[in-house]
Amino acid sequence: MEIMTSLGAGFSVETVINAVISLFLVLFGGIMSGLTLGLMSLDLVEMEVLQRSGTPIEQKQAAAIYPVVKKQHELLVTLLLCNAVAMEALPLFLDEIFHPVVAIILSVSFVLLFGEIIPQAICSRYGLAVGANLVWLVRILMIICFPVSFPVGKFLDYVLGHNDAGLFRRAQLKALVSIHGKEEGKGGELTHDETTIISGALDLTLKTAEEAMTPIESTFSLDADSKLDWEALGRILATGHSRVPVYSGNPKNIIGLLLVKSLLTVRAEAETPVSAVSIRRIPRVPADMPLYDILNEFQKGQSHMAAVVRRNPIIKLSGTNSSPSQADENATTGMHGKGSEEAEAIVIDIDICKEESEVKVDLGQSEKAVPRPSATELSDLEDGEVIGIITLEDVIEELLQEEIVDETDEYVDVHKRIRVAAAAVAASSAQPTRTSSAARLLNLSRNARHAQSQKSVKESSNRGERSIRDSSNRGEKFMKRSSSLTQPLLDKK
Repeated sequence: MEIMTSLGAGFSVETVINAVISLFLVLFGGIMSGLTLGLMSLDLVEMEVLQRSGTPIEQKQAAAIYPVVKKQHELLVTLLLCNAVAMEALPLFLDEIFHPVVAIILSVSFVLLFGEIIPQAICSRYGLAVGANLVWLVRILMIICFPVSFPVGKFLDYVLGHNDAGLFRRAQLKALVSIHGKEEGKGGELTHDETTIISGALDLTLKTAEEAMTPIESTFSLDADSKLDWEALGRILATGHSRVPVYSGNPKNIIGLLLVKSLLTVRAEAETPVSAVSIRRIPRVPADMPLYDILNEFQKGQSHMAAVVRRNPIIKLSGTNSSPSQADENATTGMHGKGSEEAEAIVIDIDICKEESEVKVDLGQSEKAVPRPSATELSDLEDGEVIGIITLEDVIEELLQEEIVDETDEYVDVHKRIRVAAAAVAASSAQPTRTSSAARLLNLSRNARHAQSQKSVKESSNRGERSIRDSSNRGEKFMKRSSSLTQPLLDKK
Protein backbone atom coordinates (compact mmCIF):
# COMPACT_ATOMS: atom_id res chain seq x y z
CA MET A 1 0.00 0.00 0.00
CA GLU A 2 2.88 2.38 0.82
CA ILE A 3 4.58 1.49 -2.44
CA MET A 4 1.49 2.39 -4.49
CA THR A 5 1.09 5.60 -2.50
CA SER A 6 4.69 6.65 -3.17
CA LEU A 7 4.34 5.87 -6.87
CA GLY A 8 1.15 7.80 -7.16
CA ALA A 9 2.40 10.85 -5.30
CA GLY A 10 2.67 14.11 -7.22
CA PHE A 11 5.99 15.41 -8.51
CA SER A 12 7.44 18.30 -6.54
CA VAL A 13 10.47 20.44 -7.33
CA GLU A 14 12.52 18.43 -4.88
CA THR A 15 11.47 15.23 -6.59
CA VAL A 16 12.51 16.57 -9.99
CA ILE A 17 15.88 17.67 -8.64
CA ASN A 18 16.48 14.26 -7.07
CA ALA A 19 15.49 12.56 -10.32
CA VAL A 20 17.87 14.73 -12.37
CA ILE A 21 20.70 14.12 -9.92
CA SER A 22 20.02 10.37 -10.00
CA LEU A 23 20.06 10.40 -13.80
CA PHE A 24 23.32 12.38 -13.77
CA LEU A 25 24.90 9.95 -11.33
CA VAL A 26 23.93 6.97 -13.50
CA LEU A 27 25.41 8.60 -16.60
CA PHE A 28 28.50 9.81 -14.74
CA GLY A 29 29.09 6.39 -13.23
CA GLY A 30 28.64 4.79 -16.63
CA ILE A 31 31.18 7.15 -18.17
CA MET A 32 33.69 6.42 -15.41
CA SER A 33 33.15 2.69 -15.79
CA GLY A 34 33.55 2.87 -19.56
CA LEU A 35 36.66 5.06 -19.35
CA THR A 36 38.18 2.70 -16.79
CA LEU A 37 37.89 -0.18 -19.21
CA GLY A 38 38.67 1.82 -22.35
CA LEU A 39 41.66 3.86 -21.16
CA MET A 40 43.25 1.21 -18.99
CA SER A 41 43.13 -1.27 -21.87
CA LEU A 42 45.17 1.07 -24.06
CA ASP A 43 48.81 0.04 -24.01
CA LEU A 44 51.58 2.62 -24.03
CA VAL A 45 53.39 0.80 -26.83
CA GLU A 46 50.17 0.71 -28.82
CA MET A 47 49.80 4.46 -28.31
CA GLU A 48 53.30 5.08 -29.64
CA VAL A 49 52.61 2.84 -32.63
CA LEU A 50 49.45 4.77 -33.43
CA GLN A 51 51.25 8.10 -33.09
CA ARG A 52 53.91 6.97 -35.59
CA SER A 53 51.98 4.89 -38.10
CA GLY A 54 48.24 5.43 -37.56
CA THR A 55 45.85 7.46 -39.66
CA PRO A 56 45.87 11.24 -39.11
CA ILE A 57 42.81 10.95 -36.84
CA GLU A 58 44.35 8.09 -34.84
CA GLN A 59 47.62 9.99 -34.49
CA LYS A 60 45.75 13.01 -33.12
CA GLN A 61 43.69 10.92 -30.72
CA ALA A 62 46.70 8.93 -29.48
CA ALA A 63 48.72 12.12 -28.93
CA ALA A 64 45.88 13.55 -26.80
CA ILE A 65 45.45 10.43 -24.67
CA TYR A 66 49.09 9.40 -24.21
CA PRO A 67 50.03 11.93 -21.45
CA VAL A 68 47.00 10.82 -19.41
CA VAL A 69 47.39 7.08 -19.95
CA LYS A 70 51.08 7.36 -19.08
CA LYS A 71 50.04 7.99 -15.44
CA GLN A 72 48.40 4.60 -15.21
CA HIS A 73 47.90 4.17 -11.48
CA GLU A 74 46.91 7.78 -10.82
CA LEU A 75 44.37 7.55 -13.66
CA LEU A 76 43.02 4.26 -12.33
CA VAL A 77 42.54 5.66 -8.82
CA THR A 78 40.79 8.76 -10.20
CA LEU A 79 38.31 6.82 -12.35
CA LEU A 80 37.52 4.24 -9.67
CA LEU A 81 37.09 6.92 -7.02
CA CYS A 82 34.65 8.91 -9.15
CA ASN A 83 32.73 5.79 -10.13
CA ALA A 84 32.47 4.68 -6.50
CA VAL A 85 31.19 8.10 -5.40
CA ALA A 86 28.53 8.09 -8.12
CA MET A 87 27.34 4.54 -7.43
CA GLU A 88 27.22 5.04 -3.66
CA ALA A 89 25.38 8.37 -3.91
CA LEU A 90 22.72 7.11 -6.33
CA PRO A 91 20.60 5.17 -3.75
CA LEU A 92 20.50 8.22 -1.47
CA PHE A 93 18.67 10.31 -4.05
CA LEU A 94 16.47 7.46 -5.24
CA ASP A 95 15.28 6.95 -1.66
CA GLU A 96 13.91 10.51 -1.72
CA ILE A 97 11.75 9.65 -4.72
CA PHE A 98 10.72 6.01 -4.32
CA HIS A 99 10.18 3.48 -1.63
CA PRO A 100 13.48 1.91 -0.45
CA VAL A 101 12.62 -1.42 -2.09
CA VAL A 102 11.82 0.29 -5.38
CA ALA A 103 14.92 2.45 -5.03
CA ILE A 104 17.11 -0.65 -4.66
CA ILE A 105 15.54 -2.36 -7.68
CA LEU A 106 15.87 0.75 -9.85
CA SER A 107 19.39 1.46 -8.63
CA VAL A 108 20.61 -2.05 -9.46
CA SER A 109 18.86 -2.04 -12.82
CA PHE A 110 20.10 1.38 -13.91
CA VAL A 111 23.63 0.79 -12.64
CA LEU A 112 23.89 -2.62 -14.28
CA LEU A 113 22.40 -1.59 -17.61
CA PHE A 114 23.39 2.05 -18.07
CA GLY A 115 26.33 2.20 -15.70
CA GLU A 116 28.22 -0.97 -16.60
CA ILE A 117 27.10 -3.04 -19.58
CA ILE A 118 26.39 -0.37 -22.21
CA PRO A 119 29.33 1.99 -21.39
CA GLN A 120 31.87 -0.82 -21.19
CA ALA A 121 30.60 -2.39 -24.42
CA ILE A 122 31.00 0.94 -26.22
CA CYS A 123 34.36 1.88 -24.69
CA SER A 124 35.87 -1.55 -25.22
CA ARG A 125 35.32 -1.11 -28.96
CA TYR A 126 35.82 2.64 -29.33
CA GLY A 127 38.05 3.33 -26.35
CA LEU A 128 40.50 5.49 -28.32
CA ALA A 129 37.83 7.77 -29.79
CA VAL A 130 35.81 8.04 -26.56
CA GLY A 131 38.93 8.67 -24.49
CA ALA A 132 40.17 11.37 -26.87
CA ASN A 133 36.81 13.19 -26.78
CA LEU A 134 36.54 13.00 -22.98
CA VAL A 135 40.20 13.59 -22.13
CA TRP A 136 39.32 17.12 -20.95
CA LEU A 137 36.92 15.67 -18.37
CA VAL A 138 39.53 13.17 -17.21
CA ARG A 139 42.08 15.95 -16.70
CA ILE A 140 39.60 17.94 -14.59
CA LEU A 141 38.77 14.90 -12.46
CA MET A 142 42.47 14.13 -11.96
CA ILE A 143 42.97 17.66 -10.66
CA ILE A 144 39.95 17.38 -8.32
CA CYS A 145 41.01 13.95 -7.02
CA PHE A 146 44.70 14.86 -6.89
CA PRO A 147 44.98 14.83 -3.06
CA VAL A 148 43.88 11.19 -3.04
CA SER A 149 44.86 9.83 -6.45
CA PHE A 150 48.42 11.17 -6.56
CA PRO A 151 49.78 9.61 -3.32
CA VAL A 152 47.91 6.34 -3.89
CA GLY A 153 49.12 6.22 -7.48
CA LYS A 154 52.74 6.83 -6.44
CA PHE A 155 52.45 4.11 -3.82
CA LEU A 156 51.18 1.67 -6.46
CA ASP A 157 54.01 2.72 -8.79
CA TYR A 158 56.51 1.97 -6.05
CA VAL A 159 54.99 -1.38 -5.11
CA LEU A 160 53.90 -2.71 -8.50
CA GLY A 161 56.05 -0.71 -10.88
CA HIS A 162 55.02 0.43 -14.34
CA ASN A 163 53.32 -1.94 -16.73
CA ASP A 164 55.73 -2.67 -19.60
CA ALA A 165 53.99 -5.83 -20.75
CA GLY A 166 53.31 -4.28 -24.16
CA LEU A 167 56.86 -4.92 -25.36
CA PHE A 168 57.24 -8.16 -27.28
CA ARG A 169 60.18 -10.51 -27.08
CA ARG A 170 61.91 -11.59 -30.26
CA ALA A 171 60.06 -14.91 -30.45
CA GLN A 172 56.74 -13.15 -29.82
CA LEU A 173 57.42 -10.70 -32.64
CA LYS A 174 58.13 -13.60 -35.01
CA ALA A 175 54.86 -15.24 -33.99
CA LEU A 176 53.00 -11.95 -34.40
CA VAL A 177 54.43 -11.46 -37.89
CA SER A 178 53.54 -15.04 -38.79
CA ILE A 179 49.94 -14.51 -37.64
CA HIS A 180 49.67 -11.46 -39.91
CA GLY A 181 50.70 -13.51 -42.95
CA LYS A 182 48.23 -14.35 -45.68
CA GLU A 183 48.97 -18.05 -45.24
CA GLU A 184 47.36 -18.01 -41.78
CA GLY A 185 44.00 -17.06 -43.28
CA LYS A 186 43.21 -14.49 -40.57
CA GLY A 187 42.99 -11.44 -42.80
CA GLY A 188 46.66 -10.50 -42.68
CA GLU A 189 48.29 -8.66 -45.57
CA LEU A 190 51.87 -9.92 -45.32
CA THR A 191 53.07 -12.24 -48.06
CA HIS A 192 55.20 -15.33 -47.52
CA ASP A 193 58.35 -13.51 -48.64
CA GLU A 194 57.67 -10.60 -46.29
CA THR A 195 57.14 -12.82 -43.26
CA THR A 196 60.23 -14.87 -44.16
CA ILE A 197 62.48 -11.82 -44.48
CA ILE A 198 61.17 -10.25 -41.26
CA SER A 199 61.74 -13.51 -39.39
CA GLY A 200 65.22 -13.77 -40.89
CA ALA A 201 66.02 -10.23 -39.79
CA LEU A 202 64.92 -11.04 -36.23
CA ASP A 203 67.07 -14.19 -36.20
CA LEU A 204 70.12 -12.54 -37.74
CA THR A 205 71.39 -11.16 -34.44
CA LEU A 206 71.23 -14.66 -32.91
CA LYS A 207 73.18 -16.30 -35.74
CA THR A 208 76.96 -16.26 -35.77
CA ALA A 209 79.61 -16.25 -38.46
CA GLU A 210 80.29 -19.95 -37.93
CA GLU A 211 76.69 -20.81 -38.87
CA ALA A 212 76.75 -18.90 -42.17
CA MET A 213 80.33 -19.41 -43.32
CA THR A 214 81.65 -21.79 -45.96
CA PRO A 215 84.03 -24.27 -44.28
CA ILE A 216 87.65 -23.80 -45.27
CA GLU A 217 87.73 -27.38 -46.58
CA SER A 218 84.99 -26.50 -49.11
CA THR A 219 86.44 -23.13 -50.05
CA PHE A 220 88.19 -22.57 -53.37
CA SER A 221 91.52 -20.88 -52.70
CA LEU A 222 94.91 -20.42 -54.34
CA ASP A 223 98.38 -21.13 -53.06
CA ALA A 224 100.62 -18.09 -53.06
CA ASP A 225 103.37 -20.20 -54.65
CA SER A 226 101.16 -21.50 -57.49
CA LYS A 227 101.22 -20.12 -61.02
CA LEU A 228 98.46 -18.45 -62.96
CA ASP A 229 98.57 -20.75 -65.97
CA TRP A 230 95.74 -21.92 -68.20
CA GLU A 231 94.58 -24.51 -65.69
CA ALA A 232 94.54 -22.07 -62.74
CA LEU A 233 92.70 -19.39 -64.71
CA GLY A 234 90.21 -22.01 -65.87
CA ARG A 235 89.46 -23.07 -62.30
CA ILE A 236 89.07 -19.42 -61.24
CA LEU A 237 86.67 -18.81 -64.12
CA ALA A 238 84.66 -21.94 -63.28
CA THR A 239 84.00 -20.78 -59.70
CA GLY A 240 82.40 -17.53 -60.81
CA HIS A 241 83.80 -15.73 -57.75
CA SER A 242 84.94 -12.12 -57.76
CA ARG A 243 87.34 -12.70 -54.85
CA VAL A 244 89.54 -15.72 -54.19
CA PRO A 245 91.31 -16.37 -50.84
CA VAL A 246 95.07 -16.86 -51.01
CA TYR A 247 96.97 -19.09 -48.59
CA SER A 248 100.61 -19.81 -47.93
CA GLY A 249 101.57 -23.47 -47.55
CA ASN A 250 98.56 -24.62 -45.50
CA PRO A 251 95.04 -23.88 -46.86
CA LYS A 252 94.08 -22.71 -43.36
CA ASN A 253 96.88 -20.14 -43.41
CA ILE A 254 94.88 -17.51 -45.28
CA ILE A 255 97.07 -14.46 -45.92
CA GLY A 256 94.88 -12.37 -48.20
CA LEU A 257 92.51 -12.34 -51.12
CA LEU A 258 92.85 -11.95 -54.86
CA LEU A 259 90.47 -9.78 -56.88
CA VAL A 260 89.62 -11.68 -60.05
CA LYS A 261 89.25 -8.47 -62.03
CA SER A 262 92.92 -7.74 -61.37
CA LEU A 263 93.80 -10.80 -63.50
CA LEU A 264 92.56 -9.20 -66.72
CA THR A 265 96.10 -8.17 -67.61
CA VAL A 266 97.67 -11.51 -66.65
CA ARG A 267 98.78 -13.70 -69.57
CA ALA A 268 98.40 -17.43 -69.03
CA GLU A 269 101.44 -18.15 -71.23
CA ALA A 270 103.65 -16.20 -68.82
CA GLU A 271 102.61 -18.45 -65.89
CA THR A 272 102.79 -15.54 -63.47
CA PRO A 273 103.10 -16.61 -59.80
CA VAL A 274 100.16 -15.69 -57.57
CA SER A 275 102.60 -13.95 -55.25
CA ALA A 276 103.55 -11.58 -58.07
CA VAL A 277 100.07 -10.06 -58.37
CA SER A 278 98.37 -7.72 -55.92
CA ILE A 279 97.14 -9.74 -52.94
CA ARG A 280 94.86 -7.65 -50.79
CA ARG A 281 94.04 -7.73 -47.13
CA ILE A 282 91.29 -10.01 -45.86
CA PRO A 283 89.59 -9.07 -42.58
CA ARG A 284 89.33 -11.66 -39.81
CA VAL A 285 86.29 -12.08 -37.60
CA PRO A 286 85.67 -14.37 -34.59
CA ALA A 287 83.52 -17.43 -35.14
CA ASP A 288 80.94 -16.24 -32.59
CA MET A 289 80.52 -12.76 -34.06
CA PRO A 290 76.81 -12.00 -34.74
CA LEU A 291 75.85 -11.66 -38.39
CA TYR A 292 74.42 -8.18 -37.81
CA ASP A 293 77.86 -7.00 -36.67
CA ILE A 294 79.46 -8.59 -39.72
CA LEU A 295 76.87 -6.97 -42.00
CA ASN A 296 77.59 -3.58 -40.44
CA GLU A 297 81.30 -4.06 -41.06
CA PHE A 298 80.71 -5.15 -44.65
CA GLN A 299 78.71 -1.95 -45.18
CA LYS A 300 81.77 0.13 -44.33
CA GLY A 301 83.27 -0.89 -47.67
CA GLN A 302 86.53 -2.38 -46.39
CA SER A 303 85.79 -5.80 -47.85
CA HIS A 304 82.92 -8.10 -48.77
CA MET A 305 84.83 -11.20 -47.68
CA ALA A 306 86.26 -12.15 -44.29
CA ALA A 307 88.11 -15.09 -42.78
CA VAL A 308 86.30 -16.71 -39.84
CA VAL A 309 88.71 -17.47 -37.02
CA ARG A 310 88.35 -19.70 -33.99
CA ARG A 311 90.55 -18.18 -31.32
CA ASN A 312 93.14 -20.47 -29.74
CA PRO A 313 95.72 -19.76 -27.03
CA ILE A 314 98.90 -18.53 -28.71
CA ILE A 315 102.35 -17.88 -27.24
CA LYS A 316 105.27 -16.12 -28.85
CA LEU A 317 108.73 -17.58 -28.85
CA SER A 318 111.31 -15.81 -26.76
CA GLY A 319 112.79 -12.80 -28.41
CA THR A 320 109.63 -11.79 -30.23
CA ASN A 321 107.68 -8.68 -29.43
CA SER A 322 104.20 -9.25 -28.04
CA SER A 323 102.88 -6.01 -29.46
CA PRO A 324 101.65 -5.94 -33.05
CA SER A 325 104.51 -5.13 -35.38
CA GLN A 326 104.47 -3.16 -38.57
CA ALA A 327 104.80 -6.42 -40.45
CA ASP A 328 101.59 -7.70 -38.83
CA GLU A 329 99.75 -4.57 -39.88
CA ASN A 330 100.93 -4.97 -43.45
CA ALA A 331 100.17 -8.68 -43.53
CA THR A 332 96.62 -8.77 -42.25
CA THR A 333 94.00 -6.51 -40.77
CA GLY A 334 90.76 -6.83 -38.89
CA MET A 335 87.57 -5.18 -39.90
CA HIS A 336 88.39 -2.34 -37.54
CA GLY A 337 91.61 -1.61 -39.40
CA LYS A 338 92.93 1.79 -40.28
CA GLY A 339 91.30 3.66 -43.10
CA SER A 340 88.41 2.04 -44.88
CA GLU A 341 89.59 3.30 -48.24
CA GLU A 342 93.04 1.76 -47.90
CA ALA A 343 92.12 -1.35 -45.93
CA GLU A 344 91.74 -3.61 -48.93
CA ALA A 345 94.18 -1.88 -51.25
CA ILE A 346 97.50 -2.68 -49.55
CA VAL A 347 99.63 -5.35 -51.17
CA ILE A 348 100.74 -8.09 -48.79
CA ASP A 349 104.37 -9.00 -48.29
CA ILE A 350 104.19 -12.80 -48.47
CA ASP A 351 107.70 -13.34 -47.11
CA ILE A 352 106.82 -11.38 -43.96
CA CYS A 353 103.62 -13.43 -43.60
CA LYS A 354 105.63 -16.66 -43.69
CA GLU A 355 108.15 -15.40 -41.13
CA GLU A 356 105.41 -14.24 -38.76
CA SER A 357 103.51 -17.53 -39.03
CA GLU A 358 106.64 -19.51 -38.18
CA VAL A 359 107.14 -17.84 -34.78
CA LYS A 360 103.65 -18.69 -33.47
CA VAL A 361 103.07 -21.88 -31.50
CA ASP A 362 99.55 -23.29 -31.05
CA LEU A 363 98.96 -24.82 -27.64
CA GLY A 364 95.82 -26.66 -28.72
CA GLN A 365 92.86 -26.73 -26.36
CA SER A 366 93.08 -24.68 -23.22
CA GLU A 367 91.89 -25.60 -19.75
CA LYS A 368 89.71 -22.49 -19.65
CA ALA A 369 87.29 -21.29 -22.26
CA VAL A 370 88.57 -18.40 -24.32
CA PRO A 371 86.30 -15.37 -23.77
CA ARG A 372 84.63 -13.71 -26.69
CA PRO A 373 86.88 -10.94 -28.04
CA SER A 374 85.82 -7.33 -27.90
CA ALA A 375 86.16 -4.88 -30.76
CA THR A 376 89.54 -3.71 -29.48
CA GLU A 377 90.88 -7.28 -29.45
CA LEU A 378 90.08 -8.10 -33.08
CA SER A 379 93.67 -7.37 -34.10
CA ASP A 380 94.70 -10.53 -32.21
CA LEU A 381 92.49 -12.73 -34.38
CA GLU A 382 95.40 -13.36 -36.72
CA ASP A 383 96.69 -15.79 -34.10
CA GLY A 384 93.60 -18.01 -34.36
CA GLU A 385 92.77 -20.87 -36.67
CA VAL A 386 90.91 -20.02 -39.87
CA ILE A 387 87.91 -22.34 -40.06
CA GLY A 388 85.99 -20.80 -42.93
CA ILE A 389 85.23 -17.90 -45.24
CA ILE A 390 82.18 -15.66 -45.00
CA THR A 391 81.01 -13.20 -47.64
CA LEU A 392 78.33 -10.55 -47.94
CA GLU A 393 76.29 -13.01 -50.00
CA ASP A 394 76.32 -15.50 -47.11
CA VAL A 395 74.89 -12.89 -44.74
CA ILE A 396 72.20 -11.84 -47.22
CA GLU A 397 71.24 -15.49 -47.72
CA GLU A 398 70.74 -15.89 -43.97
CA LEU A 399 68.62 -12.74 -43.99
CA LEU A 400 66.46 -13.98 -46.86
CA GLN A 401 66.58 -17.58 -45.54
CA GLU A 402 66.99 -18.65 -49.16
CA GLU A 403 69.97 -19.36 -51.37
CA ILE A 404 71.08 -16.79 -53.93
CA VAL A 405 71.95 -18.80 -57.03
CA ASP A 406 73.51 -17.62 -60.26
CA GLU A 407 74.30 -19.49 -63.45
CA THR A 408 77.65 -20.77 -62.15
CA ASP A 409 76.66 -21.77 -58.61
CA GLU A 410 76.74 -25.14 -56.96
CA TYR A 411 75.56 -24.25 -53.48
CA VAL A 412 74.92 -25.71 -50.07
CA ASP A 413 71.23 -25.76 -49.17
CA VAL A 414 70.66 -23.41 -46.23
CA HIS A 415 68.31 -25.84 -44.44
CA LYS A 416 69.72 -29.28 -45.26
CA ARG A 417 73.35 -28.21 -45.64
CA ILE A 418 73.66 -30.46 -48.71
CA ARG A 419 75.61 -29.46 -51.77
CA VAL A 420 73.11 -29.26 -54.61
CA ALA A 421 73.62 -28.33 -58.25
CA ALA A 422 71.50 -25.42 -59.43
CA ALA A 423 70.23 -27.49 -62.34
CA ALA A 424 69.11 -30.27 -59.98
CA VAL A 425 67.04 -27.82 -57.95
CA ALA A 426 65.39 -26.39 -61.05
CA ALA A 427 64.54 -29.88 -62.35
CA SER A 428 65.02 -32.53 -59.69
CA SER A 429 63.83 -35.33 -61.96
CA ALA A 430 66.30 -34.57 -64.75
CA GLN A 431 70.05 -34.60 -64.20
CA PRO A 432 71.64 -33.48 -67.45
CA THR A 433 75.33 -34.08 -67.90
CA ARG A 434 77.28 -31.05 -68.88
CA THR A 435 80.86 -29.97 -69.17
CA SER A 436 82.05 -27.53 -66.56
CA SER A 437 83.35 -24.08 -67.42
CA ALA A 438 86.80 -25.11 -66.31
CA ALA A 439 86.81 -28.16 -68.60
CA ARG A 440 85.61 -26.08 -71.52
CA LEU A 441 88.27 -23.49 -70.87
CA LEU A 442 90.93 -26.19 -70.57
CA ASN A 443 89.81 -27.75 -73.84
CA LEU A 444 89.87 -24.39 -75.52
CA SER A 445 93.30 -23.65 -74.10
CA ARG A 446 94.62 -27.05 -75.20
CA ASN A 447 93.18 -26.59 -78.67
CA ALA A 448 94.63 -23.11 -78.86
CA ARG A 449 98.05 -24.31 -77.75
CA HIS A 450 97.85 -27.27 -80.16
CA ALA A 451 96.84 -24.98 -83.00
CA GLN A 452 99.61 -22.58 -82.06
CA SER A 453 102.18 -25.39 -82.03
CA GLN A 454 100.88 -26.71 -85.37
CA LYS A 455 101.12 -23.22 -86.77
CA SER A 456 104.66 -22.88 -85.46
CA VAL A 457 105.66 -26.21 -87.01
CA LYS A 458 104.03 -25.27 -90.28
CA GLU A 459 105.73 -21.90 -90.28
CA SER A 460 109.05 -23.59 -89.52
CA SER A 461 108.57 -26.08 -92.36
CA ASN A 462 107.54 -23.30 -94.68
CA ARG A 463 110.62 -21.32 -93.71
CA GLY A 464 112.74 -24.45 -94.34
CA GLU A 465 111.17 -25.05 -97.71
CA ARG A 466 111.67 -21.42 -98.65
CA SER A 467 115.30 -21.56 -97.56
CA ILE A 468 115.84 -24.75 -99.60
CA ARG A 469 114.21 -23.21 -102.64
CA ASP A 470 116.27 -20.08 -102.20
CA SER A 471 119.44 -22.15 -101.91
CA SER A 472 118.61 -24.17 -105.02
CA ASN A 473 117.77 -21.02 -106.91
CA ARG A 474 121.06 -19.45 -105.86
CA GLY A 475 122.86 -22.66 -106.93
CA GLU A 476 121.21 -22.66 -110.31
CA LYS A 477 122.06 -19.01 -110.80
CA PHE A 478 125.68 -19.75 -109.78
CA MET A 479 125.91 -22.66 -112.21
CA LYS A 480 124.46 -20.59 -115.01
CA ARG A 481 126.89 -17.77 -114.25
CA SER A 482 129.80 -20.22 -114.11
CA SER A 483 128.79 -21.87 -117.38
CA SER A 484 128.48 -18.50 -119.04
CA LEU A 485 132.02 -17.66 -117.96
CA THR A 486 133.61 -21.00 -118.91
CA GLN A 487 131.83 -21.45 -122.24
CA PRO A 488 134.03 -18.90 -124.16
CA LEU A 489 137.19 -20.64 -122.91
CA LEU A 490 135.94 -23.98 -124.14
CA ASP A 491 135.08 -22.48 -127.51
CA LYS A 492 138.62 -21.09 -127.87
CA LYS A 493 140.13 -24.47 -127.15
